[in-house]
Amino acid sequence: MRDHGGDIDKAARRFGRDDWIDLSTGINRRPWPVGTISEHALTALPTGASYVRLQEVAALAFGCAPEQVAPMAGASAAIQILPRLLVPEGRAGRAAVISPSYNEHAASLRASGWEVAEAATIAALHGADLAVVVNPNNPDGRSWQPAEIAALAREVGHLIVDESFADPRPELSIIPSLPENVTVLRSFGKFWGLAGLRLGFAVTQTALHRRIAEHAGPWSVSGPALEIGAAALADRDWARDAVVWLAEAAVHLDQIMMAQDCTLVGGTHLFRLYETADAAALQERLARHAIWSRIFPYNPRWLRLGLPGSRAEFGRLREVFNA
Repeated sequence: MRDHGGDIDKAARRFGRDDWIDLSTGINRRPWPVGTISEHALTALPTGASYVRLQEVAALAFGCAPEQVAPMAGASAAIQILPRLLVPEGRAGRAAVISPSYNEHAASLRASGWEVAEAATIAALHGADLAVVVNPNNPDGRSWQPAEIAALAREVGHLIVDESFADPRPELSIIPSLPENVTVLRSFGKFWGLAGLRLGFAVTQTALHRRIAEHAGPWSVSGPALEIGAAALADRDWARDAVVWLAEAAVHLDQIMMAQDCTLVGGTHLFRLYETADAAALQERLARHAIWSRIFPYNPRWLRLGLPGSRAEFGRLREVFNA
């Protein structure tokens, strides 16, 4: 089932109000400050020079060569393209995906004709033609060290590692020592809080990089995304400050929720997953105070919250439980 967070219009239709705090996603609610966008980025077709500039800045941030970086219209674009590029010739491919996890991976693989098995551990992925690991994982925050990912790569045909939530934890990334048969996906919108820009990256070796670029087509990334992405990725001071804020905010959110008899299952710097007696009832309670959260069809006790982005938003959350 392709259910997602961010469906704030659904919440508004059901509960009314127009002052929502959307905590149903893992998007940073303290976004990088965009400032002014150049007229050229808005009015002209994206240039090759701006594309290369973003490749260079992203490569420096990720720890790889620029020619390994394929900017795309969000990591989701790569999730749709890669299953079609990697399918074996002449037979159905066998894919294995860590589960539970971000559901677009399995859905996109099945739509491209793959036989998909869902696995609880990375050891259960062994032998697959194509394996997918989200690191750190969404929604439970499980994570694996680069040595574990490299060992897994030796046991599968091709490995996709979705590092969409890895920006605050660069030590988890396999990119600096990327094996030949591994493709890494990186999101821009989540950590930098600019999801509407639709920017992400596929990081891979040269041959597959060329095929990804061909399938993405010309001008696959907008001019504003190229310009803003390069400026934001180069702002390492902002990134360091954001990691500190998010780490402290995660602790504060855990304290609030555990005081309401919620058990922390896991999470990342950008979201937390809690177990509660009735997740749907807690989601409704929060929604009646215009705070939207995420629940999951496969586990009625799990509720996921993104991190509030300010003291005022934390105050609104506390008011729910003080009412």
